[in-house]
Amino acid sequence: MIYALLFLLGFGFAISGGVSIILYLNFIPAGLPFADYLSVIQTRMECYFFIIGIILMGIALNKLTVMSVK
Repeated sequence: MIYALLFLLGFGFAISGGVSIILYLNFIPAGLPFADYLSVIQTRMECYFFIIGIILMGIALNKLTVMSVK
C-alpha cells in the first residue's frame, strides 16, 4: 500500500514538473535561445519535480512488481 502511495506522489510531482517545463517553453517565442531556455529551467526548483517524480515512480514500480511476483 505504501508503494502505491509513493507511485501516486511521484506521479503528482512528475505532472507538476512537466507542466512547469512546458510553461517555460513560452520563453522561446519571446526571443530566448534554446540554450538559454535550458539554463532557465535548471535554476527553477519546480522543474526538478519532474525528475524527482520519475525517480519515485520508478522505485515504486520496481517494488510493486517484485511484490506481485512473490
